[in-house]
Amino acid sequence: MRIQNFYFYMFLSLFGLVSSDEDYFQSRACCTFKGPHFEDMEYTRIISLNKIAVLEYNHTRGSWIGFTPYTIELAKFWNLNPFGTREAKALCLNNLGYIQILSNVTYIPTIRVKSVKQYSGGHPAMLVCSAFNFYPKQIRMTWLRNQKEVTTGVSYSEVMPDGDWYYQIHSYLEYTPTHGEKITCVVEHLSISEPILAIWGEFYFAMQIIHK
Repeated sequence: MRIQNFYFYMFLSLFGLVSSDEDYFQSRACCTFKGPHFEDMEYTRIISLNKIAVLEYNHTRGSWIGFTPYTIELAKFWNLNPFGTREAKALCLNNLGYIQILSNVTYIPTIRVKSVKQYSGGHPAMLVCSAFNFYPKQIRMTWLRNQKEVTTGVSYSEVMPDGDWYYQIHSYLEYTPTHGEKITCVVEHLSISEPILAIWGEFYFAMQIIHK
C-alpha cells in the first residue's frame, strides 16, 4: 500500500498586550493543504485572549463565530466584510507554489530492528522496529512472519518529531519464536519507491536492510 496523500500546515501567529502585563491576545492563522496535489485547502484563524479562544474564522464555513457575548456580536459585524476570503488567498493560495516545492523535500528513514525481550518461561519475546530521521511525517510500518502479515501482538509509538524537521517511530512485536522462521519489518514512506524490508531471524546475528 503506497502512501499517496499528506498534509502540510503553515502557521502564522501574532501576540500583543491588551491592558496589562498579565493580559494578552494571540491571533493565529493556519493554512492546511491536503491531497496528492494540494487540491484541498482550508484556512482558519483563531483569536485568543489569555489562551482562551474568543473568535474563529473558517474558510470552508466562510464565516466568523464568536464564543463570548461581545465576540458573538463582533462576528456578526465581521461577517459583513469578505476579509477572510482575501486573507485566505493572500496567506495560503499565494504561497502554494513555495509549499509545493517544500513538498518534494523527503528524507529516507533509517531502519533498525533489535530484540528488547527474550523468550523465557512461557513469556513472549519482543522485537522493536525503529524508523529514524525521516520526512515527511507520514509513514507505514507492518510486520511479516514467514511472508504473512502479523496482526496480533503489534503495537506502535506515536510519530515523534526530533525538533529538526525529522521524525521517528517505533513498532513492537510480541511473539513466540519458532525454529527457522523469518520475521520482517516492512516500512513504506514517500521518500522511497519500494518498501524497505528489515529482516530478523533465528540465524541472523544483525538486522539486514533490503531495498527491493
